[in-house]
Amino acid sequence: MQGAELTDAARRVLDGKNFASVATVNPDGGPQSSVVWITRDGDNVLFSTAAHRQKAHNLVRDPRISVSIFDIENPYYSVEIRGRAELIEDTDRTLSKQLSQKYLGQDPPSEPGVLRLIVRVIPEKVTEFAA
Repeated sequence: MQGAELTDAARRVLDGKNFASVATVNPDGGPQSSVVWITRDGDNVLFSTAAHRQKAHNLVRDPRISVSIFDIENPYYSVEIRGRAELIEDTDRTLSKQLSQKYLGQDPPSEPGVLRLIVRVIPEKVTEFAA
Protein backbone atom coordinates (compact mmCIF):
# COMPACT_ATOMS: atom_id res chain seq x y z
CA MET A 1 0.00 0.00 0.00
CA GLN A 2 1.38 3.41 -0.98
CA GLY A 3 0.90 6.26 1.48
CA ALA A 4 1.81 9.93 1.79
CA GLU A 5 5.47 10.84 1.36
CA LEU A 6 7.60 12.25 4.15
CA THR A 7 9.81 15.28 3.73
CA ASP A 8 13.55 15.09 4.35
CA ALA A 9 13.03 16.98 7.64
CA ALA A 10 10.41 14.46 8.78
CA ARG A 11 12.68 11.55 7.84
CA ARG A 12 15.55 13.10 9.82
CA VAL A 13 13.38 13.38 12.95
CA LEU A 14 12.16 9.81 12.59
CA ASP A 15 15.74 8.59 12.16
CA GLY A 16 16.94 10.40 15.31
CA LYS A 17 16.59 9.31 18.94
CA ASN A 18 13.27 11.10 19.22
CA PHE A 19 10.39 9.55 21.13
CA ALA A 20 6.97 9.38 19.49
CA SER A 21 3.50 9.56 20.94
CA VAL A 22 1.02 7.22 19.27
CA ALA A 23 -2.73 7.56 19.58
CA THR A 24 -5.25 4.82 18.86
CA VAL A 25 -9.01 4.57 19.32
CA ASN A 26 -10.38 2.71 22.35
CA PRO A 27 -13.55 0.59 22.03
CA ASP A 28 -15.61 3.42 23.59
CA GLY A 29 -14.31 5.86 20.94
CA GLY A 30 -11.95 7.65 23.32
CA PRO A 31 -8.25 8.14 22.65
CA GLN A 32 -5.49 5.90 23.97
CA SER A 33 -1.96 7.25 23.75
CA SER A 34 1.49 6.02 24.64
CA VAL A 35 5.10 6.95 24.05
CA VAL A 36 7.13 4.58 21.88
CA TRP A 37 10.50 4.19 20.21
CA ILE A 38 10.30 4.42 16.43
CA THR A 39 12.20 3.77 13.25
CA ARG A 40 11.44 4.15 9.59
CA ASP A 41 11.15 1.83 6.61
CA GLY A 42 10.96 4.14 3.61
CA ASP A 43 8.09 6.47 4.42
CA ASN A 44 6.45 4.03 6.84
CA VAL A 45 6.89 4.37 10.60
CA LEU A 46 7.63 1.23 12.62
CA PHE A 47 7.38 0.57 16.33
CA SER A 48 7.21 -2.52 18.50
CA THR A 49 4.53 -3.47 20.99
CA ALA A 50 3.45 -6.54 22.91
CA ALA A 51 0.33 -8.25 21.57
CA HIS A 52 -1.41 -7.94 24.96
CA ARG A 53 -1.14 -4.11 25.06
CA GLN A 54 -4.24 -1.95 24.65
CA LYS A 55 -2.84 -0.19 21.57
CA ALA A 56 -2.44 -3.58 19.84
CA HIS A 57 -6.03 -4.55 20.68
CA ASN A 58 -7.24 -1.17 19.45
CA LEU A 59 -5.35 -1.46 16.16
CA VAL A 60 -6.73 -4.95 15.47
CA ARG A 61 -10.23 -3.52 15.82
CA ASP A 62 -9.58 -0.13 14.18
CA PRO A 63 -6.27 0.43 12.33
CA ARG A 64 -6.45 4.25 12.41
CA ILE A 65 -3.46 5.76 14.19
CA SER A 66 -1.71 9.08 14.77
CA VAL A 67 2.02 9.36 15.46
CA SER A 68 3.46 12.65 16.76
CA ILE A 69 7.18 13.34 17.05
CA PHE A 70 9.13 16.44 17.99
CA ASP A 71 12.81 16.96 17.38
CA ILE A 72 14.68 16.87 20.69
CA GLU A 73 17.40 19.04 19.12
CA ASN A 74 14.83 21.59 17.92
CA PRO A 75 11.60 21.25 19.93
CA TYR A 76 9.99 23.88 17.72
CA TYR A 77 9.85 21.34 14.88
CA SER A 78 7.35 18.51 15.02
CA VAL A 79 5.57 16.18 12.66
CA GLU A 80 2.25 14.36 12.95
CA ILE A 81 1.59 11.33 10.80
CA ARG A 82 -1.95 10.03 10.49
CA GLY A 83 -2.56 6.74 8.78
CA ARG A 84 -3.38 3.10 9.09
CA ALA A 85 -1.46 0.42 10.95
CA GLU A 86 -0.57 -3.09 9.91
CA LEU A 87 0.38 -5.59 12.63
CA ILE A 88 3.07 -8.18 11.91
CA GLU A 89 4.22 -10.87 14.36
CA ASP A 90 7.85 -10.39 15.35
CA THR A 91 8.64 -13.83 16.76
CA ASP A 92 12.41 -13.21 16.57
CA ARG A 93 12.01 -9.80 18.25
CA THR A 94 14.03 -8.28 15.43
CA LEU A 95 12.46 -4.83 15.65
CA SER A 96 12.54 -4.60 19.44
CA LYS A 97 16.27 -5.46 19.32
CA GLN A 98 16.87 -2.87 16.59
CA LEU A 99 15.02 -0.18 18.54
CA SER A 100 16.79 -1.01 21.82
CA GLN A 101 20.15 -0.72 20.05
CA LYS A 102 19.11 2.63 18.53
CA TYR A 103 17.89 4.17 21.79
CA LEU A 104 19.99 2.41 24.46
CA GLY A 105 22.92 0.83 22.63
CA GLN A 106 22.10 -2.63 23.99
CA ASP A 107 19.76 -5.56 23.46
CA PRO A 108 16.41 -5.52 25.28
CA PRO A 109 15.73 -7.73 28.29
CA SER A 110 14.21 -11.14 27.74
CA GLU A 111 10.41 -11.35 27.67
CA PRO A 112 9.53 -15.03 27.98
CA GLY A 113 6.05 -15.82 26.70
CA VAL A 114 5.45 -12.32 25.28
CA LEU A 115 4.47 -12.06 21.62
CA ARG A 116 5.98 -8.92 20.09
CA LEU A 117 4.34 -7.20 17.14
CA ILE A 118 5.74 -4.84 14.54
CA VAL A 119 3.34 -1.97 13.97
CA ARG A 120 3.82 -0.55 10.47
CA VAL A 121 2.17 2.86 10.11
CA ILE A 122 1.35 3.75 6.51
CA PRO A 123 1.04 7.54 6.34
CA GLU A 124 -2.09 9.01 4.78
CA LYS A 125 -1.57 12.60 6.00
CA VAL A 126 1.64 14.25 7.19
CA THR A 127 1.56 17.62 8.97
CA GLU A 128 4.72 19.47 9.96
CA PHE A 129 5.09 22.39 12.36
CA ALA A 130 8.13 24.63 12.51
CA ALA A 131 8.56 27.89 14.42
